[in-house]
Amino acid sequence: MDTPNKIYLTEEEIPKQWYNIRADMKVKPAPLISPATHKPLTFEELTPVFCDELVRQELDDTTPYIDIPEEVLGFYKMYRPSPVMRAYRLEKELGTPAKIYYKFEGNNTSGSHKLNSAIAQAYYAKKQGLKGVTTETGAGQWGTALSMACAYVGLECKVFMVKCSYEQKIYRREVMRSYGANATSSPSTATKIGQKILAETPNTTGSLGCAISEAVEAAVTQEGYRYVLGSVLGQVLLHQSVIGLETKTALDKYGIKPDIIIGCTGGGSNFGGLIAPYVGEMLRGENFYRLIAVEPTSCPSFTRGKYKYDFCDTGMITPLAKMYTLGSHFIPSPNHAGGLRYHGMSSILSQLYADGVIEAVAVEQKPVFESATLFARAEGILPAPESAHAVHSAVLEALACKDSGEAKTIVFGLSGTGYFDMTAYETFNNGTMDDHVPTDEELAVGFAGIPDVPEDI
Repeated sequence: MDTPNKIYLTEEEIPKQWYNIRADMKVKPAPLISPATHKPLTFEELTPVFCDELVRQELDDTTPYIDIPEEVLGFYKMYRPSPVMRAYRLEKELGTPAKIYYKFEGNNTSGSHKLNSAIAQAYYAKKQGLKGVTTETGAGQWGTALSMACAYVGLECKVFMVKCSYEQKIYRREVMRSYGANATSSPSTATKIGQKILAETPNTTGSLGCAISEAVEAAVTQEGYRYVLGSVLGQVLLHQSVIGLETKTALDKYGIKPDIIIGCTGGGSNFGGLIAPYVGEMLRGENFYRLIAVEPTSCPSFTRGKYKYDFCDTGMITPLAKMYTLGSHFIPSPNHAGGLRYHGMSSILSQLYADGVIEAVAVEQKPVFESATLFARAEGILPAPESAHAVHSAVLEALACKDSGEAKTIVFGLSGTGYFDMTAYETFNNGTMDDHVPTDEELAVGFAGIPDVPEDI
């Protein structure tokens, strides 16, 4: 059967349940622990920070499928199911025998996959009777998505946006404001943590770790507020599994089995969601796939990080998570892939990486944008800088097929569009884009701040 340019599903084929990868993991990801006691955190200890139902999802590593609420499904139907596209023109441009498919998640106002979890988290917060939520955002996709979701359910939304992105991506913050959110450059003077960071490093360009610290402080110091997170946590990967479930349903219709599945990784939500059902098959011994996480060389959590318990934030007020980390005090260079500038990686993906289930590669910024513009000219969609990392890796794998003559099937996640990221493309087109690869000495500064936690927890 010939594969169409776009494989669409019907509304009835939108998944009715999220898939929980952890249920099939023989070695479970390490639990969140208290910095003071090094003991796993309980439901009662987490609910002052997170919504009750989200804590239940975070602590659940045994239930394989969790029902998607009808209200969330109703919201999904505004922009889901999203298509799986065959990149025929890119294949021709590369002269490769490989078959290239991509799951396009940018067909909504937020321009990215982030809306899949934003509406779920906003729904649970509203159902709990909360007044509002706080969060951080890097490049702005998550902040934009959450502002949309909060406007939909009627919640206040306060977003701390990493300073370099706040200044580079002014239209992202204006979309947030248009949806009624309060967007603040981070670090800021609005929190004690922000004031401390600014006093210690007044010229900092910020980081997701800084912004998380501020968002958590803002949540726990305001009545009726909770903190929500756009990546890293198990609950977020759970919600994002809708991406992979739709992808598999679409490809199964045409008997297409991927050889290689690729996604960009900052904290892990997009990649974890895309690979979810395929990881499940691997863990159950039913199939094998090459699963490749792509990160920037400027923030190489997987490829150069340490697998340790570490703080999730720069201010060191969050629980400790076991993850591949560069240290919570690591401040990456202000490159344009703002959503990939987090010092750590999802505990779920970290365990899978440690177990050899997934691979990871780090790529430099300029070649990434070369592949992004090649893809845009061939396929007509301008990728977000983050998504362009997956595009670049897919191009490299397709060229490897050209050299070997193998007609492999490659699937990658096009997690968002780049139309709010034109400063990045302007820098690339002007030839002024820099690639900064941190030295071992620079990484050592971040590693020095990783807390000493016994290995046998």
